Amino acid sequence: MEDLLQAGVITTTHGIRGEVKVYPTTDDVHRFEDLDSVLLDTGREYIELEIENVKYFKQYAILKFKGINNINDIEKYKGRSLYVTRDQAIPLDEDEYYIADLIGLDVYLENGEKFGILKDVMETGANDVYIVETGEGKEVLLPAIHECILDVDIEENRMEIHLMDGLLD
Repeated sequence: MEDLLQAGVITTTHGIRGEVKVYPTTDDVHRFEDLDSVLLDTGREYIELEIENVKYFKQYAILKFKGINNINDIEKYKGRSLYVTRDQAIPLDEDEYYIADLIGLDVYLENGEKFGILKDVMETGANDVYIVETGEGKEVLLPAIHECILDVDIEENRMEIHLMDGLLD
């Protein structure tokens, strides 16, 4: 399991005083209000940035970090991810999983036959869609619904599915 969970991505700067516009990769954009700090992935290392202020603009969070008061100090981090540690993460309800924990799961059919590996998760409005790469290299899209996803066991790195009619067409 991943120790760090992505909370957002810096899309661009906001003004000249070091604020950044962040696209949240969490279900709740207001999540940043509850955080004291985030970890910035610089590409070489993780830097802890203390959150000084949070505002909102459309679907974005506008973050101001302590000690960063100039656009030039933060501009180089456009496109970089912000992470939280697992202990800072929002607790999940039953049958909810962090995407980082799902990617890479071995996917099996209900008869025990290996079907493929979960490669990615598409977040749609209604329900998520799991992208599974089969042993033959084909991508299959599976709706993340109880009729299709029978069991998820993060500890065993395993997902059991029921292939509904029409999913392989």
